[in-house]
Amino acid sequence: MKKMLFIVNPRSGRAQIKNKLIDILDIFAKAGYEPLVHVTQGPQDAMEAAAFYGNDMDLVVCSGGDGTLNETISGLMRLENIPDLGYIPAGSTNDFASSLKLPKNMKTAAEKAVSGFPFPIDIGCFCEDRHFVYIAAFGAFTEISYLTPQDKKNVLGHQAYMLECVRSLSSIKSYNIRVECEECSSDLNEEILLEGEFIFGMVTNTMSVGGFKGLVTQDVALDDGEFEVLLIRTPKTPLDLTNIINYMFLKEEPNEYVHKFRTKSLKIFSEEPIDWVLDGEFGGTRREVHIVNLKKQIRIMRNP
Repeated sequence: MKKMLFIVNPRSGRAQIKNKLIDILDIFAKAGYEPLVHVTQGPQDAMEAAAFYGNDMDLVVCSGGDGTLNETISGLMRLENIPDLGYIPAGSTNDFASSLKLPKNMKTAAEKAVSGFPFPIDIGCFCEDRHFVYIAAFGAFTEISYLTPQDKKNVLGHQAYMLECVRSLSSIKSYNIRVECEECSSDLNEEILLEGEFIFGMVTNTMSVGGFKGLVTQDVALDDGEFEVLLIRTPKTPLDLTNIINYMFLKEEPNEYVHKFRTKSLKIFSEEPIDWVLDGEFGGTRREVHIVNLKKQIRIMRNP
């Protein structure tokens, strides 16, 4: 039989995996796999399991939210020969699963994990020692994803994030930063240099962020070697903030405070340490950040 590592986060979403576990294992067995089941016990556990057992596996499957997927892929990135990856989404938002068009039904997702086709995806390298699957971000509201308690996420789901965001409106902080990168979306490949006060920034490889599909362009390719970058300058008046929101969500006229572009890599320098979020989890505090797109590094199972 083929060998599989099955990494399970039992607390993701509403812990629905517990009621489906036997059926999922049966699907794996019928597909000819002998699964080694690892139930995560805390932060970084999925990463350590993927790194420790991954070399001996024909397939690795993880079930959980975006954070569990991030940890699993971060562990696989330590390996010399990376096995294919299956993903059974079970989190509160599941942004990347939405971009991959993976089934929301867990049993159907399990079937695709063993019978689908391997699709290569880009992975982000963050400061040479961390990885992210679909987003690296800083600034307004980014801390919500990792500070919102898991039990509140389980009960309220997407609404939990919205409630915490509203509570955080009064504490928006700005950062004095410099951004350097090479723009890839134009034929000139010209260098971009931005400086000033910013309240938010994100480097993404996804069609959905926080459950919203309007924050990034709709022509995102997950395997093109490019990131979509969004940076928002600090608004000077309440009207400026309103115009930013209208542009972001209602697609009104372009806004001077919002910068969008694509790139293979970028560097961000700040006067003070900035907290970063990687795939919804705390990614560390840095003054200097270097982000590089690693093209087609992981093959994930999905429909053709």
